[in-house]
Amino acid sequence: MSVATSSTLSGVDKAAVREVLDEVKAAGRDSLTAPEGKRVCDAYGIPTPREGLATSADEAAKLAEEIGKPVVAKIVSPDILHKTEAGGVIVGVEGPDAVRAAYEKILANAKAYKADADVTGVQIQEMVGGAGSTEVIVGATTDGTFGKVVAFGLGGVLVEVLKDVTFRLAPVDDAEARSMVTGIQAAEVLQGARGAEPADLDALADVIAKVSQLVDDFPEISEFDLNPVFASASGAVAADVRILLETEERARPVQHSQEDILRAMNTMMNPRSVAVIGASDQAGKIGNSVMKNLINGGYAGEIFPINPKADEIMGRKAYKSVGDVPGDVDVAVFAVPAKFVPAALTECGEKGVTAVVMIPSGFAETGNQELQDEIVEIANRYKVRMLGPNIYGYYYTPQNLCATFCTPYDVKGGVALTSQSGGIGMAILGFARTTKMGVSAIVGLGNKSDVDEDDLLTFFENDDNTQCVAMHLEDLKDGRAFVETAKRMTKKKPVVVLKAGRTDMGARAASSHTGALAGDDKVYDDILRQAGVVRAPGLNEMLEYARGLPLLPTPKGENVVIITGAGGSGVLLSDACVAEGLSLMDIPPDLDEGFRKFIPPFGAAGNPIDITGGEPPSTYEATIRLGLEDDRIHALILGYWHTIVTPPMVFAELTAKVVEEYRAKGIDKPVVASLAGDTEVEQACDYLFDHRVVAYPYTTERPVAVLGAKYRWARAAGLIGS
Repeated sequence: MSVATSSTLSGVDKAAVREVLDEVKAAGRDSLTAPEGKRVCDAYGIPTPREGLATSADEAAKLAEEIGKPVVAKIVSPDILHKTEAGGVIVGVEGPDAVRAAYEKILANAKAYKADADVTGVQIQEMVGGAGSTEVIVGATTDGTFGKVVAFGLGGVLVEVLKDVTFRLAPVDDAEARSMVTGIQAAEVLQGARGAEPADLDALADVIAKVSQLVDDFPEISEFDLNPVFASASGAVAADVRILLETEERARPVQHSQEDILRAMNTMMNPRSVAVIGASDQAGKIGNSVMKNLINGGYAGEIFPINPKADEIMGRKAYKSVGDVPGDVDVAVFAVPAKFVPAALTECGEKGVTAVVMIPSGFAETGNQELQDEIVEIANRYKVRMLGPNIYGYYYTPQNLCATFCTPYDVKGGVALTSQSGGIGMAILGFARTTKMGVSAIVGLGNKSDVDEDDLLTFFENDDNTQCVAMHLEDLKDGRAFVETAKRMTKKKPVVVLKAGRTDMGARAASSHTGALAGDDKVYDDILRQAGVVRAPGLNEMLEYARGLPLLPTPKGENVVIITGAGGSGVLLSDACVAEGLSLMDIPPDLDEGFRKFIPPFGAAGNPIDITGGEPPSTYEATIRLGLEDDRIHALILGYWHTIVTPPMVFAELTAKVVEEYRAKGIDKPVVASLAGDTEVEQACDYLFDHRVVAYPYTTERPVAVLGAKYRWARAAGLIGS
């Protein structure tokens, strides 16, 4: 019996951890005791208090004497994970008699809590914390979507109540670990709020990084809790350790190399030939609609109708099977009932078809997982990439490719949109048509049995026809692959995501604090942000971001200036800026004087700059010019108020003229506008959008939200300072 001290190793001892984990597995357990947890922490240099294990009251007293300070006594039992709940923790124990009494009381409480619990002993631990320290939690869990995830937040008994926590994919580097420490709402407490001495943030970040590396090195660790960790000016010490192991190995989805993904996706989007399996001459049939869209949409490649009961369909020779088609078939679009899919897919595999598009439903979405597993096995066997099943198809406008049974679409542009839901896909289509938003692609993903978001991102990243991607998703099949791809993509082009499903009630059954905290939408929120993705709160926002982001140039800095004709709009625009994390510029005296030359005495300079509602077009024009000319200003928000003095279209035309004039000079700043007035402002907004000024009628929030999304992407991409 002796007091164990915290390791001071700068490196790690993987062999020591392997020894502990193997001992636990050999004993048939899926959780480590606190002393075993300390051995793991020591091996990775994670600071813990001095402690020892007592198996008698006298041993407990002797350990406390060796430690020489007040101690904490804790039950050690593989059958009792929640020690406080079982009455198995007594703090602030001092003196031999008090330690002996605490030992006996803890054993009695454990027996009352769980009579058959296997009790190893009582842990006698140096009491840490106290005045000048803050309780935080550092942990890791195994997320069903993202795998190993590390967490940091406010700790102690209130951790699951306050839920002030942030997440990252493990392992994290030093910069990411530091961003976690400063990224919680209570960060000011750690940084020394109200004159308190700040905690050692580097020490906290070091603990986070070591925990993340540990769970990455040993994937069998399913959950890891250090709670509480006492953070103070002198460092960080983990007072309690909880480690749970996986009971079964988790399988990752089939992995494809980036080269293989690009080869298949390029063929899918730019096919030389398309076969329609289930093609039909009968109106109202899906196979008929697909044929019409391919032909009438202007697709220039070969189109092969496949139907064993027809010789000709829509003026084209029909084939009984895809194997009968002379020459190569790049893509096969399926428009047959689910029960006929396996046989036809096998024929596609034997033919050497690169990609198949599974429109049919009747698979996992209806409970028929077995049939879906069967077609996945066939596709994998023949190395055929499969989109769907249960989708509306896809559009790729640069090739005039409309491989879908839904309405055609031919307005070409730089936005690629994907959806997991057919209904959402059609909402995307309708919005794009109504707003004349040019798209490069619209793709349905459905059940995502094979091709998923990271496959599509890999293609769009390298597609010169795509400048922005917006994705509706209900889940991610392989979260790590998505993050890896998105991190690359978002360095070049914005990615907007609408994630449906914001809660996971199953988290309440988790065995650790970290596991419980990781069960809601916060994991998606933090990790998508880590990937540089712009998350949209709703469908309309996703679509408006997709429409507006490609129009706005990347800002060169954080200084945003509001020029408004209405004081009330200026206040609301300012509120919207705060909500979107935008920085209203503190106008310097010389610039303030410059603006005052153009506004009436009863107007207001500063920021917002209120030119008042009765001003003529020349005032709008002069102040916008100054905003564009001064290189200290990085973005403009315009608030327009409908008056007869400056009608809506006059405002729109002069704004577009001035912005285009400065673009021609090489000065291109983001300009967004909010127009208040009668219905004429709708036409004015359309005109401004046509001239790359993002403008909305009847709202102050929406134009600022689009500008905020542009800023979030630019910061994540490292194009401006964060």
